[in-house]
Amino acid sequence: MPETPLSRPEPVQRISISLPVPLYKQFEEMMDERGFSNRSQAISEMMQQQISDYYSLKGDHLMAGTITLLYDHKKPGLKQQLSEIQYTHITEVISSLQVLLENSHTMEVLLVQGRAKTLRRIASELLACKGVLSGRFNLSRTILPPIQSAEVESEAA
Repeated sequence: MPETPLSRPEPVQRISISLPVPLYKQFEEMMDERGFSNRSQAISEMMQQQISDYYSLKGDHLMAGTITLLYDHKKPGLKQQLSEIQYTHITEVISSLQVLLENSHTMEVLLVQGRAKTLRRIASELLACKGVLSGRFNLSRTILPPIQSAEVESEAA
């Protein structure tokens, strides 16, 4: 079978690290609990997360991510307020999923993409709403492929 760019493995760079013994033991335990097949895989994942966190805080890179909200859906006007914020940022909010939980709670997960600074502002707006009990904001430098829009469709016609 001919080798294609997608089937070629990425080049790797070997590194060596030294750790304090307690940290090494915690790392080994975490690797076992999470099911990593080797140290390289575990360290690579942790580095990817740290790099994403760094870029999400540092600058204004194009990023994709999630905003997870836990809120009381019986709070008057809250669902309307959350919807209005999302609609205001319709370019960045790609999708949302709502799950009804016990005790009048709803978990909502928003898939977002845009400039890190804008996404942080959207997350802050949503989390500041009265009735939002908790939330989490995660970003990745890996972005979604281009999404269809009315403009793209009319240009193709």
